Amino acid sequence: MPSFSTLRIDKDPAQPRVARLLLNRPERLNAITDEMPGEIRAAVDWAVADDEVHVIVVEGAGKGFCGGYDLAATAEQHIEHPCQQEATPWDPMLDYRTMKGFTEDFMSLWRCPKPTIAKVHGAAVAGGSDIALCCDLLVMAEDARIGYMPTRVWGCPTTAMWTYRLGPLRAKQLMFTGDLISGRTAADWGLANQAVPAAELEAATMALAQRIAGVPRGHLQMHKMVVNQVMLTMGLEQSQTLATLFDGITRHNPEGLWFRRYAQENGFKAAVQWRDSGQPIPEGAETQAWLRAHDAWRTE
Repeated sequence: MPSFSTLRIDKDPAQPRVARLLLNRPERLNAITDEMPGEIRAAVDWAVADDEVHVIVVEGAGKGFCGGYDLAATAEQHIEHPCQQEATPWDPMLDYRTMKGFTEDFMSLWRCPKPTIAKVHGAAVAGGSDIALCCDLLVMAEDARIGYMPTRVWGCPTTAMWTYRLGPLRAKQLMFTGDLISGRTAADWGLANQAVPAAELEAATMALAQRIAGVPRGHLQMHKMVVNQVMLTMGLEQSQTLATLFDGITRHNPEGLWFRRYAQENGFKAAVQWRDSGQPIPEGAETQAWLRAHDAWRTE
């Protein structure tokens, strides 16, 4: 089996037609590092190359599926990174190149010829929801949570999957609010294929995977290609280009800089609490004044 630093993949001992891809940073709620997206793609490539594998199950170790990008340390520091540029003017295409690469890595789950199933317990939030929604099918624990809180400030889902999976009405609600929904609600809305009690999640996911695994690989590939082609014809790739560009803007426009400065001064946890609390986020002249006062360190 291949060896990775952020995940592992192998075939299920009881059902070798099912590959199990485990996001494996439980101490950080499986948060996404710069290495994880590429390792997801490499793991998918391994499963695709194995003719015995018919379906891939993606899951998370520990308390949840994935808590999003691992930003707690970097957001609190004045560091230079393609996606957190301190120098001005910022380079939007450098940011785009980096985030587009991550998006394409996640989309390997969607593009690969074999069906992929996200098995979600705990939380699949922010970038973690991108991974889950790039899978073809979604099975959730009833008490699990999914959503993209950074739509309130400092983020735009680069995979743009919410509209294609939910439709415009529900997608707008979640993007405008940054709210999370439970597995039970996700199933009611048609986002998840199933929502079951947490104790039944493994059995439900594997029952679905085993049912799919009995179908010939070529048939699965053809059916997946047909459905994916509908989404491509609807404009998925163009939506992802726009969303990825906008994601960079949200991290470098005045409101995004406010969020970053607040995290650097008060800690990432405090910034997230403000973002998710529902209280107004500074904008316009208020943001500009706040930034002038709190960026005085640059000229000292």
